[in-house]
Amino acid sequence: MVRKFLSFFQVETKRLLWLIGLTFAVMIVFQYVELPYGNVWSSLFSTDKSPTAASSTLQTAYPPSESEIFDDLTILNEFNSTGGHTIDIASNTGNSEEKDAIPEDGSVMEQERESFRFDEEDGSSVRNTVQKSDNGSAMPMVREPKQRNFNINMDLNYLTNSSGEENITRSEHSSLSPSAITPIDSPPHINPPTNVNPNITTSDLSNNSNIVSKNSPISSAPEGKKGSYMPIPEVTTISEMNNLLLQSRASYRSMRPRWSSSVDQELLQVRSEIENAPIVNNDPSLYAPLYRNVSMFKRSYELMEETLKVYVYKEGARPILHNPFLRGLYASEGWFMKLMEGSKSFVTRDPKKAHLFYLPFSSRMLEETLYVRDSHSHRNLVQFLHNYVDLIAGKYRYWNRTGGTDHFLVACHDWAPSETRRRLDKCIKALCNADVKESFVFGKDVSLPETYVTNAQNPTRNLGGKPASKKSNLAFFAGNMHGYVRPVLLQHWQNKDPDMKIFGTLPKSKNNRNYVQYMKSSKYCICAKGYEVNSPRVVEAIFYECVPVIISDNFVPPFFEILNWESFAVFVLEKDIPNLKNILLSIPRKRYLQMQMRVKKVQQHFLWHTKPVKYDIFHMILHSIWYNRVFTLRAR
Repeated sequence: MVRKFLSFFQVETKRLLWLIGLTFAVMIVFQYVELPYGNVWSSLFSTDKSPTAASSTLQTAYPPSESEIFDDLTILNEFNSTGGHTIDIASNTGNSEEKDAIPEDGSVMEQERESFRFDEEDGSSVRNTVQKSDNGSAMPMVREPKQRNFNINMDLNYLTNSSGEENITRSEHSSLSPSAITPIDSPPHINPPTNVNPNITTSDLSNNSNIVSKNSPISSAPEGKKGSYMPIPEVTTISEMNNLLLQSRASYRSMRPRWSSSVDQELLQVRSEIENAPIVNNDPSLYAPLYRNVSMFKRSYELMEETLKVYVYKEGARPILHNPFLRGLYASEGWFMKLMEGSKSFVTRDPKKAHLFYLPFSSRMLEETLYVRDSHSHRNLVQFLHNYVDLIAGKYRYWNRTGGTDHFLVACHDWAPSETRRRLDKCIKALCNADVKESFVFGKDVSLPETYVTNAQNPTRNLGGKPASKKSNLAFFAGNMHGYVRPVLLQHWQNKDPDMKIFGTLPKSKNNRNYVQYMKSSKYCICAKGYEVNSPRVVEAIFYECVPVIISDNFVPPFFEILNWESFAVFVLEKDIPNLKNILLSIPRKRYLQMQMRVKKVQQHFLWHTKPVKYDIFHMILHSIWYNRVFTLRAR
């Protein structure tokens, strides 16, 4: 009897084990087929499942979604939103080797740039530089920026200069010291981040893949509802940009603050006053046709002067932070930094009173200091900015209150759009490389004028041009063959027509005399894109009272939310270069004279002064940032 019972027990035990094994196998197969997680075992036994996120190149003009996408990792935010925002992962960026002295080549106010196709997956990039061959065809070559012998301490202590500012207790997930960055447990397909060590050299930083830190002071929160996406066409005309701006004004709102503040109520009151601005008639300082709405602009500017307070973070060390560079191609970011940090009327020492927070870094010095020659990678530059955000978010509570939407940066380097993604994506970005296809967000971001300053003591030297009646040339362009547009321009128009003064590199002349005189004596100045959409020629044309002809698809002109660019500039699609002269000749003389007069009137908005004056370029940059913040604010 006992023997029969043992035999029966053994049989049943085997059957049970087979059943358990079969069930387990079915579960594994089911998860492998049905679930989006790369690691089956971890998905079985862990409740912390992190799906891999696919990259997207869809650009949106609507508000950011409730989640920020960092590589394959998604950090969710608790703020409600009216729309979604997909981060453009793949990008084309460029670099410029800037010479501090005035270029001896009279035709080149813009330095030669390098084009990067930045691969976000492995941090690599492919550079394309175009050199003209003997037969005039474009041929690729490879160039590198000058090697800088900097030994950079990338520990967060390098970023701080012990300013003595208040150390405010952080909420929720932001209780750790910003210097205590440790790796995060990575789901499959995410490279594990590395610690940022002190006294590390630039060559050691080239492979740094730390994108998101587990101990980052950036708070996470639940996901909210998703919004709709607005696809951007391959070529966005100026009229389509106008529509995108109007749509963003109607729908875009920034993140809802975590807690209410008196400054939010002040901005809501300001918005109401701007929307109900009194009608302006015949203001001697403001010529109405230059503006989208001169009454709203005037009232907004007045309220900015009366109300706006900006907190400038003191943290961070030179040369990347607090180091205004005032000459050359990227002078815009340096001049703004100098004048903003020195402002007595706008800067406040009390962050509780601030409507905006300024991140005073130089994108030009970021590249000069940290880019590792031959590395083909921006990863360490991006990491530096992420560490900087961790620093200020760890020391102050204000970043986490709004997710950074009341913070702004001013950056003129070509790489700035790609370097300021992810962690800085919700900030207001004033960028020279204002490209619709490079994640520029209408209603939030600002197109920063690119200004080539040759004399820091007298930035308005040689201002002005010849009277319209004495401008002998129909059109003028000169410059190096950067990108694909300029070779096409020269192919169709160089030495083809006496009215079209289209050149490559002009002969050398003292103080760029040849280049300047051509601009002063031409009716239309061709502003053809290089590797990137932006060019200093746009501001130079206004500086020398020449009507700008912008040939750069998808370029958002400076102060686009305020100025009516079609009233004083001509926009020509890249595909229409062969018909350029006919387009210019089709403009009636009366219309040309009207545009040339308006160029002279809008000039005041594009001039740097050692001491800022009303309506100048410093005030216009600040106003555009203020204006976008006022109209994207969401109250608690």
